[in-house]
Amino acid sequence: MCTSIIEIAPAEGMAKRGDEWFPLSHTVVAYDHARHAPLGDVITLDFINAALEPGARAGIELTLETAKELRAALDRAIAAAEFEETEVRGKGTMGGIVRLA
Repeated sequence: MCTSIIEIAPAEGMAKRGDEWFPLSHTVVAYDHARHAPLGDVITLDFINAALEPGARAGIELTLETAKELRAALDRAIAAAEFEETEVRGKGTMGGIVRLA
């Protein structure tokens, strides 16, 4: 039974398939049956460029536990990057106060 759990978000960045890198247009996050991993239901991440041929995607299938660990790692990395940008490099905002360089 399909879950119909799907989230789509715009994306800026690059993805790699084989030896080729391609620019991203969006990401798709879903929870459904695994298509390739020998698992049951999985979180799938698809990094896509809709302007290119249908094969312009990089896909990942993760267990729910691995996806949670990835989310936690992303949260930590994002918090550290935001600190780097605001506190170390003086870019962006801090608590609603705009810093001028």
